[in-house]
Amino acid sequence: MSLKYHLELLATYNQWMNSKVYEAANRLSEQELARDRGAFFGSILGTLNHLVVADTIWLKRFATHPSCLASLREVADLPSPTSLDQILFKDLASLAEHRGWLDQKIINWIAELSDGDLDFVLSYSNIKGVAANKRYSSLVLHFFNHQTHHRGQISTLLSQAGEDVGVTDLLALLPEEPKK
Repeated sequence: MSLKYHLELLATYNQWMNSKVYEAANRLSEQELARDRGAFFGSILGTLNHLVVADTIWLKRFATHPSCLASLREVADLPSPTSLDQILFKDLASLAEHRGWLDQKIINWIAELSDGDLDFVLSYSNIKGVAANKRYSSLVLHFFNHQTHHRGQISTLLSQAGEDVGVTDLLALLPEEPKK
């Protein structure tokens, strides 16, 4: 299987898991969502916002790839986050709506990539201004891994608040293969 196939699987997993996380978060009160639980980004709402902030930063970088100008144009036009802990949305409903929109942009973007696009070396600067040149495919893998890392934190915070996200394993999305 190609790397592109696996990236498409990760994009689908991202959308599926975000849907599950937001469904569980929606069962909590605004106070419970905003309560500082000692996580790196404080609250469930803070961590959900961090994921949108980080995804926006990365997608704006990915949009500079010559073949991604069209697929990520709307994301590239978004205001740039100013910090990793920025609260873009104070209420879950607005955050969830934007998350759904962003997840669909991610699926569309990955679907339009070619295997050749993944070999591109992306030049960018991080939020502190440090320049880097990294393989596009490796950065996309980092992008999805970062989401999984923080969704794991959110799943724990939700569990501590009495909400179960349910199955979170990528395994649940893997198709059954014929026995050889």
